Amino acid sequence: MGLFSKILSKLGVGDKSDNAAPSAAASAAAPAAAPTAPNAPATPRGPDPSVAIPVVNVEEKLEAMAKANPQKLNWRTSIVDLLKLLDLDSSYAARKELAAELDCPKELMDDSAQMNMWLHKTVLSKIAANGGYLPHDLLT
Repeated sequence: MGLFSKILSKLGVGDKSDNAAPSAAASAAAPAAAPTAPNAPATPRGPDPSVAIPVVNVEEKLEAMAKANPQKLNWRTSIVDLLKLLDLDSSYAARKELAAELDCPKELMDDSAQMNMWLHKTVLSKIAANGGYLPHDLLT
């Protein structure tokens, strides 16, 4: 499990345990796809748009966690504080690993401040993309 998956898990975001995947029997009952020409591009298969992703109020969760934490952590602007708040490894090595996992541009990987800013913004955006509610000002 990658660090980003651990972030989602700690926040309860992207958890589809309530929306079980369709069974093999249901898939077998679906009509077969029409045959394609040998050189035709494959149709990309993404998430089923008919299955709603439950929305989790991440801002509310993080604020409650911050109030209960004895440290003064500014998760709104700091990736280090966000990781600490979630009780995850916030070391430079862990952040570099997370940046690599999220495809951080190489030129930012050599500058820890730039990487941290990119990482914070990207993590929040990806949390939102996975069903986590965050206010617009945190995503821009």
